[in-house]
Amino acid sequence: MIDLIKAKATNLKRVTFLVLDEADRMFDMGFEPQVRSICDHVRPDRQTLMFSATFKKKIERLARDVLTDPVRIIQGELGEANEDVTQIVLVMPAGPAKWVWLTSKLVELLSAGSVLIFVTKKVNAEELANNLKLKEYEVALLHGDIDQNERSKVILSFKKKEVPILVATDVAARGLDITHVKTVVNYDIARDIDTHTHRIGRTGRAGEKGIAYTLVTEKDKEFAGHLVRNLEGANQAVPQALMDLAMQSAWFRKSRFKQGKGKKVNHGQGLGFRERPGLGSDEMFSKSNRSNSTNISHSSLAKFTGQTDRLSAMKSAFQAQYKSQFTAATDTAWKMSIKDETESSEQKSEKNRKERKRS
Repeated sequence: MIDLIKAKATNLKRVTFLVLDEADRMFDMGFEPQVRSICDHVRPDRQTLMFSATFKKKIERLARDVLTDPVRIIQGELGEANEDVTQIVLVMPAGPAKWVWLTSKLVELLSAGSVLIFVTKKVNAEELANNLKLKEYEVALLHGDIDQNERSKVILSFKKKEVPILVATDVAARGLDITHVKTVVNYDIARDIDTHTHRIGRTGRAGEKGIAYTLVTEKDKEFAGHLVRNLEGANQAVPQALMDLAMQSAWFRKSRFKQGKGKKVNHGQGLGFRERPGLGSDEMFSKSNRSNSTNISHSSLAKFTGQTDRLSAMKSAFQAQYKSQFTAATDTAWKMSIKDETESSEQKSEKNRKERKRS
């Protein structure tokens, strides 16, 4: 696209609707300058939409830069797992235990629908696919070293149910929308919890139900804590074996039980729970308690906020939560600072040119 624009073979001046889907994935692949360049070539009075299952800080910066008076719409909690997907985490010993489980369970899984198996490394994906073929299963393989034309053929055959099993790396963790995928197996754990969320999101599409199995070994104790938080965020049961494994991690224990120095214990709120500002937060109640030395009742809360109905209270909470995260287009302070920096840079360049001429 950028090459075509530079060659003046096309332009984006007639584009009035710009959609950025999975922008965080493009950023992870190093395409941030290209994404920003394309946005700069589209007319400024466009309407822009951004979609992502996870919203990292660099994506928020992009939103502030390319969106006009942005509004954030969140379905559920940010980055949480789909509640339509039943997650089952199995803690296994190292060795062939995962392979034994998969081969003993695969026939049952295939009876429900297509199966998508995620493996972290390309070489392991090829090995697993070959081993399944030796067991006379029809298997397709997808990873980053396969060219785009071949990838399209693999995905098409999987969509048409020509092959019931797809073994893939994280190249299939996003953008794969196939409703007949009923089971996802994380044969290897994901590199991070965001990728895990995207992986299990390949099932349970469009209101359908799905099951996601995650096979964890004892060496995965550092990731186990993130799985605990993910399960709790989706209101799903945490296996005791997983909790025991997570408790072996020092950072998980520290985050889970914050005691002493005036910090409260994090009871049942999940690893990494962070109190958010707004109505219902402990911070608001504690501040009011210090001023009044009494507990806040519903009537005094209404007086404190100036709102009496539930809708107004919800609006106040959202305003308190998101007010500082986005800059309105009508606020030109940031534009002026950028302009000053640009002018300063131009002045320095002009000064350098003059000095070179003198020399």
